[in-house]
Amino acid sequence: MKVSGIDHIELYVGDARQAAFYYCTAFGFRIYGQGGPETGLKGQRSLLLGQGDVRMVLTSGLVPDHPATEYVRRHGDGVAVIAMEVDDTEQTYATLVERGAGAVASPARYALGDATVTVAEVSGFSDVTHRLVEREGPRAEFLPGAIHMSTVDENVDAGEDDELLRTIDHIAICVPAQALAPTAKYYEDVFGFTEIFEEYIEVGGQGMDSKVVQSDSKQVTLTLIEPDTARRPGQIDDFLQWHAGAGVQHVAFSTGNIVAAVTSLAEHGVRFLGTPGSYYDTLTERVGELDAPIEKLRELGVLVDRDHWGQLLQIFTESMHVRRTLFLEIIERRGALTFGSGNIKALYEAKNRELTGAAR
Repeated sequence: MKVSGIDHIELYVGDARQAAFYYCTAFGFRIYGQGGPETGLKGQRSLLLGQGDVRMVLTSGLVPDHPATEYVRRHGDGVAVIAMEVDDTEQTYATLVERGAGAVASPARYALGDATVTVAEVSGFSDVTHRLVEREGPRAEFLPGAIHMSTVDENVDAGEDDELLRTIDHIAICVPAQALAPTAKYYEDVFGFTEIFEEYIEVGGQGMDSKVVQSDSKQVTLTLIEPDTARRPGQIDDFLQWHAGAGVQHVAFSTGNIVAAVTSLAEHGVRFLGTPGSYYDTLTERVGELDAPIEKLRELGVLVDRDHWGQLLQIFTESMHVRRTLFLEIIERRGALTFGSGNIKALYEAKNRELTGAAR
């Protein structure tokens, strides 16, 4: 069994067309294909978006009993499927079920011309499932026959910048108290992931535990977070309440030039969490010399951290949803392999300011 990387993520949303307009206009994604009842996707409308190596499916239910409809009713818009590319879907599916994963959808094969894609689904955490994807032949087709590929949608403005975002660096997941260890163990025992990082963070009377699990290929990385209920309730508790349970808190997209990316995204309407100006007063003392003007980083609100391997530049968007749940991260790695532990306090405080402001 080999998990080579994240093939795509699928978001269940109230209106796929409106969501696509936002992601394309603000973040520079483009519509690569679409599917629905006419292509065999019963009770749903799906749009395939792409940028760099990122593929993201937006799905809306068209009938009350479709899983996307129920997901949005309970959680609001959010990541419902994390798809992993595997070398053999049928064998991987059988292995995962044997190890204890719930069987969600048995292997199904899609073919068109020389392109063949075999998919299956198993349980992940809460209402989030994992789709296993095996691709053979040309990769121009995403899901042959079910998703009709198309040229760029002329009705959705993708902006002037192409491929600001390259890959999915990691996915952060909030779980209820006491669920962190069992969730990490599930990914270790069932998927063969390895725990590569563990940390307890305390900020302003609030506390949270985190573990990072990663596939052997190092291309699928999940950051798991649980609140410390012995401390004052905070934003992780808020997420779990507003999302109605465990879920994806944020998706981190990598970029080759965070200054250019954030500048462009801000110009297209993306709102980022603010960072106090004082954060930058001692920045070079903490992380060393930077290949970017500190005043520009201060202006944009980009955070910087360092580990044994290099530097990490990152910034977080405000949540795009009325529930203030899912948000995104833009990250540039300059050798760093960790996740910006030194910036967690700054993020926590910035997120608290956003939530406090939203409550007024």
